[in-house]
Amino acid sequence: MGVLAGAGGVLIGCLALRRAQATVEDCRRMLARQAYAGGCDLKAIRDVAVCRYDALAEMTGRLSFSVAMINGLGDGIVLTSINGRSETRTYVRSVVGGKGEQQLSPEEEEAVRAARLGLGPLIAPRVSRPT
Repeated sequence: MGVLAGAGGVLIGCLALRRAQATVEDCRRMLARQAYAGGCDLKAIRDVAVCRYDALAEMTGRLSFSVAMINGLGDGIVLTSINGRSETRTYVRSVVGGKGEQQLSPEEEEAVRAARLGLGPLIAPRVSRPT
């Protein structure tokens, strides 16, 4: 009996997921139509957020940062600079549909989230690095 109930739950979950995906796609098409009719370019960078933080225990002053630059479709980049005492490293990662194509750090994810929600340009990280 439990197996039957579990299979039914999985089936209902799959149907709900398909319906949600179809709804998201309909919304994307509607936004694209409205943007085209209104002269708005969804591919232009419109959402920006900067997350400043202390990436290394040896450096304070929130000199490291991640900048998310996202367009209306949720595509864009995250530019990260990790500042240390003797060197600075800079990374860029692509974002597609609001998600990083590579594994994003917590600060990068926070910058993308803030950009998507329009909380930028300058935000404080919700995560803290261990010292």
